[in-house]
Amino acid sequence: MSYKKAKHILPEELLAAIQEYMDGEYIYIPRKEQHKMSWGSRTIKAELDLRNANIYNDFLSGMVRETLAEKYYLSLKSIQRIILNEKRKAANQQSLRF
Repeated sequence: MSYKKAKHILPEELLAAIQEYMDGEYIYIPRKEQHKMSWGSRTIKAELDLRNANIYNDFLSGMVRETLAEKYYLSLKSIQRIILNEKRKAANQQSLRF
């Protein structure tokens, strides 16, 4: 799941109406029933794996955690967790080569 900026997606009138209920808060909009996929399905897992690999590559290229959090619309804690997990995954793959 990725975050989108509401002002880039929603009509101005709808955004204003939503802000009457939630101003500056996060809101989850569930998928329509016919579009739901089970958790861990290949598409979702592949997308998250790719996103996490991109985050780690950006980090290795010198991008700071705060910038990564803004770029990927994630919390700093999530970015730190992803970097740590990807680092461990890379270390495991490296040890399997020897």
